[in-house]
Amino acid sequence: MEKLYSPSVIMNIQRRYGFRAAKSLGQNFLTDKNTIDHIIEYADIGENDLVIEIGPGMGVLTAAAADKAAFVVAVELDQRLIPILEDNLTHYNNIQLINADILKTDVNGIIKARRTDHSSVKIIGNLPYYITNPIIMKLLEDKADADSMTFMLQKEAAVRICAEPGAPDCGAVSAAVRFYCVPHIVMSVSREVFVPRPNVDSSVIRLDLTGEKAVAPLSEKMFFAVVRAGFGQRRKTLLNSLTGMSGFSKDDVGRILTAAGVNPARRAETLNIHEISEIADAAVDVLNTSTANI
Repeated sequence: MEKLYSPSVIMNIQRRYGFRAAKSLGQNFLTDKNTIDHIIEYADIGENDLVIEIGPGMGVLTAAAADKAAFVVAVELDQRLIPILEDNLTHYNNIQLINADILKTDVNGIIKARRTDHSSVKIIGNLPYYITNPIIMKLLEDKADADSMTFMLQKEAAVRICAEPGAPDCGAVSAAVRFYCVPHIVMSVSREVFVPRPNVDSSVIRLDLTGEKAVAPLSEKMFFAVVRAGFGQRRKTLLNSLTGMSGFSKDDVGRILTAAGVNPARRAETLNIHEISEIADAAVDVLNTSTANI
């Protein structure tokens, strides 16, 4: 079997199939065996596990995961890669390839169909920068029935996603990640180990889905409305950025922030996750009071 991580093998495959990596899809193929092994190790894949892989590319991580797991389902958007994957992974009988957009894929449906009574579910992938946040948000908001998610992504994105609430790099996706799971940056990956070589270095993150949320707001919908409004205009004060959220007036927002004990002159990036939850609960109370008075 060919070493799929070898740069010469990758180039031969590209020539054989007339394949050219698409910049628009963020296609950069991993060529370092140690990095591959570490990703599988950090994902903690065991012999009973079901693995869902996002963006298998030419099958480097897919093969490594299949060597460890009970079954691997790999979801690939690029139709051109499907025959390449079928040929590269022909020796495996525990892999299913799906040609689909992960953002339109029922991941929980796949898990339900393939999961056994004894298996844990691990989601892995080398995520393109342009679609990292939407993929992670989809999995979180869909409440993907998995134990963990281990992704390689651009270093700057990893820092933002794993940022502590209140840190300068914290954003909407950071707050969402902290709401649903416990994030860790587990390793750095040099740009030198990809073909074609990207312009930036990468990091590997692991998101542990504990099943226990960091906070328990009265309304998850309101919690994320506060997150989107606050971080959508992060340079504005909370009094201004939250005004108009779900139809709230500036006076309403003032009352909400007072009730939550948050200075209206602060910005969203200074909030910790508990303060966001307090603001959301106060917003629910104000909304309920307004409705009761109609």
